[in-house]
Amino acid sequence: MKRRTFDKILTMVGVGLSVFLFIAAGLLNWGYTFADDQVKSQLEAQSIVIPSETKNAKESADVTAFFKANGEKLMTTGKQAQMYADHYLGFHLVGLPPYAAASGANRAAQAALAADPTNADLKAKAASAAATVETVFKGTMLRSTLLTAYAFWQLGQIAKIAALTTLIGGILLLILSIAGWVHLRRTPAEATI
Repeated sequence: MKRRTFDKILTMVGVGLSVFLFIAAGLLNWGYTFADDQVKSQLEAQSIVIPSETKNAKESADVTAFFKANGEKLMTTGKQAQMYADHYLGFHLVGLPPYAAASGANRAAQAALAADPTNADLKAKAASAAATVETVFKGTMLRSTLLTAYAFWQLGQIAKIAALTTLIGGILLLILSIAGWVHLRRTPAEATI
């Protein structure tokens, strides 16, 4: 095989791969932009203001620093959603029973009250159980929704890194293809492999 033919094939494959990498980088960047914009707009619509402290005396210094730095700001990023869900909501929900237990206790309290509707003690227990199940439900739903927003945002961050890496790879491959074309012009027509 002639050396020039081989070099032409390699150079064309390099150009084709670099075009493919540029297209992939564009799609990955679109994925990043979409995820980032969606998370930001959805979180902004909720108007959740991050507190400046969690009230957890046992939290690590980096958690304390995060809440101090982001305190009284509107939640707009997946990282803020994750920190709020794990370290604020999670801390405040830790003393409450899981939803299944709270719901069971509520049903039992409501059944006891139905059996004796005039009993003041049963009314108070039923009201307390209903309040607990409502708090647990709202808290765990908000927490899970925020952690889902964090996961979606994190996938966007991964797409951003992949887009940059793919773009760099495409540029390097294009440079190597151009170098291949230059080398092709210098190769004698009669050279073989």
